[in-house]
Amino acid sequence: MTIIDTHAHIDQLEDLPGALGRAHEAGVSDIVAVSVDLDSMKKVLEIKGRYQKPYVHPALGVHPGKVQPETQPSAFDFMRANIKQAVAVGETGLDYWYKWVRKDQKERQKQKDSFAFHLGLAREFDLPIIIHSRGAWQDCLGMARASGVKRALFHWYSGPAEILSQIIDAGYYVSTSLSVAYSPESRQAMAQAPLERILVETDAPVHYKDGQNTLMAEPKDVIRTWKALAQLKNLDEQEVLNAVNANAKAFFGISYEK
Repeated sequence: MTIIDTHAHIDQLEDLPGALGRAHEAGVSDIVAVSVDLDSMKKVLEIKGRYQKPYVHPALGVHPGKVQPETQPSAFDFMRANIKQAVAVGETGLDYWYKWVRKDQKERQKQKDSFAFHLGLAREFDLPIIIHSRGAWQDCLGMARASGVKRALFHWYSGPAEILSQIIDAGYYVSTSLSVAYSPESRQAMAQAPLERILVETDAPVHYKDGQNTLMAEPKDVIRTWKALAQLKNLDEQEVLNAVNANAKAFFGISYEK
């Protein structure tokens, strides 16, 4: 059994060697290591050079919560200089749930300008893009479609059903996390999404809270996501595993021929 964690912040893991070792032992073959700022991008590329099990696939980007106009030029220059080492652009996108963004159009525009750069880079290099769209699902979809990018992934999608339909119609993908086991929004979205457009992830080291139970995720926990998705879909676990692995390989261009 092998499985791919399509979204993890491994540069933020407190016990990186231990977490990667546990992931490998659990059957995680590949991890898409997303970045959030310049320092994160540098760390992700350094980690890729040190570890082979699981295989680390860097994604280079600036998270919408990390957009800082004064540091953007150096971050963007680094992305362009190192983009050929990446399997994707991201994590990027828009987030309107931040307090400083909710009522400030200038802050929203800063995010949009950053997102537009990422979209342009993805199109230029024909790379997939990983989109953070919290509270900004329609704007993210509109910008993605207008940019002409071919492969877009709405990471940890839990937005409105009508926008999900538009995402699928556009030929894009969605991913889900451990929250698919208990979150009404996540469960509704993944019940609607066709299996052939779903990827699984952990977003490690995110803290998940289901009632009184808490968990700080690490890549091995993508197995929990897969099993919860299979249960939600009322499908055989192996069928779902085969599908999400195939989806990840197709989306990111991941090959097991290392």
